[in-house]
Amino acid sequence: MTELRDSDREIHHFRTRLGWLGLFVLICFGLLAARFAWLQVVKHSQYLAQAEDNRIALVPIVPNRGLILDRNGVVLASNYSAYTLEITPSKLEANLDSVIDELAKLVTIEAKDRKRFKHLLEESKNFAGVPIRTRLSDEEVARFTAERFRFPGVEVQARLFRQYPLGEVAAHVLGYIGRINQNEAKAIEAGEDAANYNGTDHIGKEGVEKSYERQLHGVTGYEEVERSAGGRAIRTLSRTPAAPGANLILSIDIELQKLVEQAFGDRRGALVAIEPGTGEVLAWVSRPGFDPNLFVDGIDPQSWNELNTSLDKPLMNRPLSGTYPPGSTFKPFMALAALELGKRRPEQGIQDPAYFMLGGHRFNDDVAGGHGYVDMYRSIVVSCDTYYYQLGNEMGIDAISGFMKQFGFGAPTGIDLEHEKSGVLPSQAWKRARFRNNRAAQKWVGGDTISVSIGNGFNNYTMLQLAHAVATLANDGTVMKPHLVRMLEDAASHARTPTAPRAAGRIPLKQQNVDFIRRAMVGVTSEQAGSGYKAFHGAGYLAGGKTGTAQVVGLNGAKYNRGMTPERLRDNGLFIAFAPADKPKIALALVVENGEWGAASAAPIARKALDFYLLGKR
Repeated sequence: MTELRDSDREIHHFRTRLGWLGLFVLICFGLLAARFAWLQVVKHSQYLAQAEDNRIALVPIVPNRGLILDRNGVVLASNYSAYTLEITPSKLEANLDSVIDELAKLVTIEAKDRKRFKHLLEESKNFAGVPIRTRLSDEEVARFTAERFRFPGVEVQARLFRQYPLGEVAAHVLGYIGRINQNEAKAIEAGEDAANYNGTDHIGKEGVEKSYERQLHGVTGYEEVERSAGGRAIRTLSRTPAAPGANLILSIDIELQKLVEQAFGDRRGALVAIEPGTGEVLAWVSRPGFDPNLFVDGIDPQSWNELNTSLDKPLMNRPLSGTYPPGSTFKPFMALAALELGKRRPEQGIQDPAYFMLGGHRFNDDVAGGHGYVDMYRSIVVSCDTYYYQLGNEMGIDAISGFMKQFGFGAPTGIDLEHEKSGVLPSQAWKRARFRNNRAAQKWVGGDTISVSIGNGFNNYTMLQLAHAVATLANDGTVMKPHLVRMLEDAASHARTPTAPRAAGRIPLKQQNVDFIRRAMVGVTSEQAGSGYKAFHGAGYLAGGKTGTAQVVGLNGAKYNRGMTPERLRDNGLFIAFAPADKPKIALALVVENGEWGAASAAPIARKALDFYLLGKR
């Protein structure tokens, strides 16, 4: 039986299906066109930027770090270029230790290099290159380059390195630079200067390297480099050169610095010398010292442990953060306070029986039998304790504290270094706060004042504060802010911007009182009875000075016995000075830790410093 076909119906169904298919295709093309319009019109700017980012790489150009020079142009910190072998852990295709073992067959890698590498690896980001060897020789570079294909993730980089050509000399002034650790990286990223540190691996850690980091670092430059899809550089499109950091011209006289450091020998201590009229620091000595070059590449664990665990504390910046009782160097300021507050006249004196009694307690002088009749002038020249026991008791601690505060005792000077300690200027309010958890210990008693009046007891100051006070006295009460950086020098134009000396204030002192105290201090070094006479005899100039000896541990009324006292518990020796006496050009303060008598340990160092600075004598 023949099947009849409905041709018209079939044609209708075909045309319907064809129409739906055409509509579907049209919708698809419409969607493609809409998407194309979205990408090419609406999102054009965004994707163009991404395309440009993929095509063009911004390569940072790290600026040269500024130099550091002394006041006479001697270079104290410089830069040099060298090759470094660096490993990026995230790019390694083999075990890290095995890669290092293979590298050791091509270049010298010692045990200390491995230890330093692991220490740096802990502080670095996984995608950052970490040096396994620095300062490669040309031969080592050539050997590695020939085998480079075997070591993905390992590169030889040309780097600028910091160098401190004088080693330990002035290390605590200069500080050092080191690789940026994770905490520092986070701080940089959170700050306004993040873009300026792209490509930078090192940062100032201590000293002026840290406090003047922004000026020394300079401004990072950039190269726009066109690259292929595979990441290969094709050509440089543009270049913005880096601006090198500013050079620092310090106020330090490095020859004076060297001489004083040598004068200390292997003794521990600190010295600060200041130009009274400007506040410029001429010498800043902290002994023992350290070699800042150890930190540039990343210090190895053994060297770090030796420095960090040494009983001599070579890393401690003693002038800035070491605090000491001033001993008898406090007496000229006590005498000046008495004159200014009307508690004494210069001619008033006492008969010294070698002790002072207070509340049934006997406070002894250091001279058996006493000094006889002592007026204010002689009290400074011969350093009579009994005179100041009585004076301090009459003045009271709050009067003493209020006057000494004007000279900067117990407060930061604001010098251009970080982490300056305040020290302790004792008062009744201070003691209440200090012993707030011990009610019985909060009360200020007369014996506390007696100890403070001769520079012991709760007194505790840095050598910077003491030198600053002496400089202020030598400057007739005009206070100059101490500073270590004298000028900033533009590395390109060599134009210099001075850190202008500005008076930070003036203490309202009567000139006749200042002159009297300074004359008495001259007597300390020029009269045979003076405690500094032996050290300054035949100096060729007049200097004002004052010796000091300060207890390290309390004796509880017992007599000091040198032979029975361990070396590190012996008294500290101190000395303060200014010279020439009529127009002071230099003022200083120093301490020799456990040096005992300041006349024997500290005064000779001061004499050498003044001889060199004023007369050029070594």
